[in-house]
Amino acid sequence: MSYRVALLVCAIALLPIGYAVRFSQGGAEWLHDIGGSLTYQIFWILLVMGCYPKASVMRVAIAVFLTSCAIEFLQLWKPPFLQAIRATLPGRLVLGNTFGWSDFPPYFVGSFLGWAGVKTLRRLTRRT
Repeated sequence: MSYRVALLVCAIALLPIGYAVRFSQGGAEWLHDIGGSLTYQIFWILLVMGCYPKASVMRVAIAVFLTSCAIEFLQLWKPPFLQAIRATLPGRLVLGNTFGWSDFPPYFVGSFLGWAGVKTLRRLTRRT
């Protein structure tokens, strides 16, 4: 399997996992939030790398982390057009609803895990 295909397959496989982790019932709410944030970061890194496989994994991971941080701060701004977007499921999944400082550590860890995962995937696909 090629590197690009492996990236995109992993990204697609991660979608239902992240959704299930984030929106499953039972257990601690904070654990669902952390799991959702981790998979969110990893998904975006996989997707961007799948679209631009020659890009620097480090730069993509940093860009995804910084973009997620910017989106988190954007949650403090509540104009009607953003609230309308956030009222939809895709809007809520991408833009979120409420600001929380506790979201930043999982963004960092998720970006690190995404970086490490892509580096590993790159090494494994080059061997075959």
